[in-house]
Amino acid sequence: PPDTPAQADPGDPATEEDQAAEAEVAAEAGAEGVDEPRAAPYIGPRPAIVTRRGWKANESLREKSFAYTKKVKVAFVHHTATGNGYTCKQAPSVIRSIYRYHVGSMGWRDIGYNFLVDKCGKIYEGRAGGVTRPVMGAHTLGFNSNSMGIAVIGSFGTTKPTAKSVRGIARLTAWKLGLHGMNPRGKTYLKSGGGNRYQKGKNVRLNTISGHRDGFATSCPGGRLYSKLGTARTTSARYQGR
Repeated sequence: PPDTPAQADPGDPATEEDQAAEAEVAAEAGAEGVDEPRAAPYIGPRPAIVTRRGWKANESLREKSFAYTKKVKVAFVHHTATGNGYTCKQAPSVIRSIYRYHVGSMGWRDIGYNFLVDKCGKIYEGRAGGVTRPVMGAHTLGFNSNSMGIAVIGSFGTTKPTAKSVRGIARLTAWKLGLHGMNPRGKTYLKSGGGNRYQKGKNVRLNTISGHRDGFATSCPGGRLYSKLGTARTTSARYQGR
């Protein structure tokens, strides 16, 4: 989807939290044994996911049927281009607003993203159809097939994402890409359905964890979040036991 205007950034209050969370990543990974060799297939532990019921989605807004793709080969990371000043308790309200916008203003069948992640690293179910299933989203024009969209709540052109949110991306992709046999540090091909960056039918080589801008001409997910995707790939692979 096109980027919406970013709200004014009230500042980045999570600097100390970032440092603490960065320190926790290695310790937590070791505690979970993800540094130990694991028999293939490499599938990370299923993370806790707040359901649509949990964030109080109004199910009367969306279409009742579900749309699916064949598998999940690529995770496209986005930012929601909304404000960064929300509290984690307010995240469900932000998601409900995005949901209403995608359905009411964009005319989509449901919220476009398959999952969302807040600044505390909490993961939320996005588009309905089952978190374990390859639900077809509306997030990266031309590449919605065989992919999923993960949106980090906030705007990250000049503000860095929290370490916890990057770890949330890693946890989610370690599990969901793992279900489909994908290596978070790997690359794969997707065929373009047509967009403003690649013509229809072109086979495009992409990182299995890519940014929205890799498939579509946009600044999304913001330069500061985009620069953290390497960290997300490495951490995700560790959670898979690679």
